[in-house]
Amino acid sequence: MKIRHAADKDIPRIMELLSQVLEVHAKLRPDIFISGRTKYTDEELKEILRDPARPVYTAVDEDDSVLGYVFCVVKEPPFSTNMIQFKTLYIDDLCVDEKCRGRHVGQELFEYAKERAKEMGCYDVTLNVWEGNDSAAAFYRKMGLFPKETQLEYILK
Repeated sequence: MKIRHAADKDIPRIMELLSQVLEVHAKLRPDIFISGRTKYTDEELKEILRDPARPVYTAVDEDDSVLGYVFCVVKEPPFSTNMIQFKTLYIDDLCVDEKCRGRHVGQELFEYAKERAKEMGCYDVTLNVWEGNDSAAAFYRKMGLFPKETQLEYILK
C-alpha cells in the first residue's frame, strides 16, 4: 500500500467511497443526511484537489486502485486576544472501502495526515465524529485522539 495525493483519475473511486460514508451518516441521522447523495460533485472535487489548503490523500494498492482517502483542511482560528494563534489540520473526512477494512488502511492514512500536519507546522489534528458512529469514535480513540470540545444540539421541531 502507498499513500499519495489524490488525482483527477481517482475521482470516480473517491465518489464511490463518499457514497459509503454518506450512507453511514444517513442511517445515523436521516433528519440531516439524504441517502443516495454525496458530499461533493465531481466538479467540486476537482476544485478541492487543486487547493493546497485542502489536501486529499489516497491509500492505493499495487495496481494504484484507491482503498481509502483522507480529506484535510488547513485551518487557523480567527484572531482572539485570549487565545494563542495556531494552525490546525482538520480531517474533514476519512474513509476506507468497506471491503478493505481491518487491513490498517485507516491507520496509515491517519498517520500520514499527522506527518503532513507536522511538516506544515500545525499544532494539532482535529476532526468531528457524529454521535452514534461508535466504530469511527473507537477508531479515533485508538489513534490517540481525545475530546477537545463537545457540540450539543437542540432540535426545533
